[in-house]
Amino acid sequence: MRTEAMKAAKIKAGTYCAYQERTQQEVRDKLYSLGLHRDEVEEVLSELIIENFVNEERFARTFASGKFRLKRWGKKKIVYELKHRNISEYCINQALKEIPDEEYEQTMIKLIDKKSTQISGDIYTIKNKTARYMINKGFEMELVWSILNDRL
Repeated sequence: MRTEAMKAAKIKAGTYCAYQERTQQEVRDKLYSLGLHRDEVEEVLSELIIENFVNEERFARTFASGKFRLKRWGKKKIVYELKHRNISEYCINQALKEIPDEEYEQTMIKLIDKKSTQISGDIYTIKNKTARYMINKGFEMELVWSILNDRL
């Protein structure tokens, strides 16, 4: 009886993973919500990993690339979010390789230029508010100030 429940849960979890990349913990939570017990969850999860439905490195790469290109997040915020999802250091480092340095710097320049034109006040106020905005988006403080001082 339980093997039928495991097969059905594996199919549902496979569909869940096929829809978008998932972490092992997200799939584990889904399997628990389908009524499986701990040993069953780990068995189904290991099968999904073997069949490449779940791949944390692939998840991390997709996550980093998407958050950078779509939401314009900096590397620090991406790393924080990946760590929050219990992704390994190795996978995080591989994910950061998805963001080319040249594109990263060009994105920062565009964001800084756009934000600085939206702020009124003296140059000191403009620089500080722009820097705060960029740091909150997860960009490195030293790099933000370096570009800010070159641009403004």
